[in-house]
Amino acid sequence: MVDSKKTLQNLNKAYILEPNNAFILRTRGDVKRRLYDYQRALQDLDKAHDLKPNHAFILRTRGDVKKRFYDCQGVWQDLKKAHDLKPNNAFTLRTHGDVKRRLYDCQGALQDLNKSHDLEPNNAFTLRMCGDVKRMLEDFQGVLQDFDKVDVLKPNNVFNLRICGNLKRMLHQGALQDLEKVDVFEPNDAFTLSLHGEVKRMLHDFQGALQDLEKVDVFEPNDAFTLSLHGGVKRMLHDFQGALQDLDKANVLEPNDITTLARREYVKMKLFDGQGAL
Repeated sequence: MVDSKKTLQNLNKAYILEPNNAFILRTRGDVKRRLYDYQRALQDLDKAHDLKPNHAFILRTRGDVKKRFYDCQGVWQDLKKAHDLKPNNAFTLRTHGDVKRRLYDCQGALQDLNKSHDLEPNNAFTLRMCGDVKRMLEDFQGVLQDFDKVDVLKPNNVFNLRICGNLKRMLHQGALQDLEKVDVFEPNDAFTLSLHGEVKRMLHDFQGALQDLEKVDVFEPNDAFTLSLHGGVKRMLHDFQGALQDLDKANVLEPNDITTLARREYVKMKLFDGQGAL
């Protein structure tokens, strides 16, 4: 970030001397993009494009910036031109794939992202997007394979570890290890703690699950999913009164959740409240 700001200062000086230099404009636009100043980046890239309308780098960079403004039509036009000029550019293909992903063209997105991955097999961002598209297609094993590769490239990435942990939870594979790694970097993250608690519940570590879910309750006291899990764990520990309190709260927040209703009915039956269970 510091280097980018220094580069921008130098480019600003160069721009004063040569305001119609396409190279300076496109480079400054790219630096502003990296600094998340998308509006000013677009202004520079538009000027650069006016000077060099068939420059692939300008087109694909401008396409990426337009993506931030949800200008799908504009992105599409720029990336198509860039792709026609340089059909084997990994960045263009990845951005193209991301636009298709946003438009729910999952198969088309996967084709572009796979091509981008073939060109840059060690790009963690491409792999993560591939994984997300496969998630949309409910190919959970495929998702896990992509995110495992990301984990090799970026072993301490909290977002990746959390996704892996959640997927492994669904597939009943080694979720606890990933979630424990997340817990090291973000010890008070409610979503991670909630997943952690659910995995421990599935592994019949009910006391451990209860500890995690009680931590979640401190940060998010009105989360229906957590309260329902909380109630389910207390039920397994035969704390039926405590379970019913949590499940009643969850039912108020999400009255039509089938899992909560089933747990609540079971607990009421255990408390001999036959009428309430019905």
